[in-house]
Amino acid sequence: MNPLLLDVPLQLESDRLILRAPLQTGDGEIVNQAIRDSIHELKEWLPFAREIPAVEETEVNLRNAHIDFLKRKSFRFLIFDKESNDFIGITSFERVDWNIPKCEIGYWIHTGFSGKGYMTEAVKALADYGLKDMGFKRIEIRCEPTNLKSRAIPEKLGFALDGILRNDDLSADGSELRDTCIYSIVK
Repeated sequence: MNPLLLDVPLQLESDRLILRAPLQTGDGEIVNQAIRDSIHELKEWLPFAREIPAVEETEVNLRNAHIDFLKRKSFRFLIFDKESNDFIGITSFERVDWNIPKCEIGYWIHTGFSGKGYMTEAVKALADYGLKDMGFKRIEIRCEPTNLKSRAIPEKLGFALDGILRNDDLSADGSELRDTCIYSIVK
């Protein structure tokens, strides 16, 4: 089946969360504010957070993510609390390979919502949807071995640690080589 024919909803739900595609005007403003609020935690792990982007830059990034969503290249979802409608973070299917089919889940959280199980819940909802409804046969989560908060998510969700690739990637600031943990869940 051609992936462009795959019906992917613009919104997913879990017990406490709504995951929706970044398609509303103004999403860049709320995401940018979360980056600003969380910059000290994000910059250690994520190259995009080395410096605070302009709101316009974030808006353009989200619109490009929506184009990739429509092209079935990647699937980014903004995470909101169902009750308060607060923006919590982002999770996504990245590095989609329709030949296998497989992908990688990425995520980051607004610091103010960290430690409450929101990201674990969001990643579980996304992984379940990917395996059951999108036909993925393998879903990976990659992170640095020293990023214990990020590692806790696949470990809580039953992903297997396939291994640690030594000197596999650059640090977020590009100054040194880092190892990469690869977790996976398969259907």
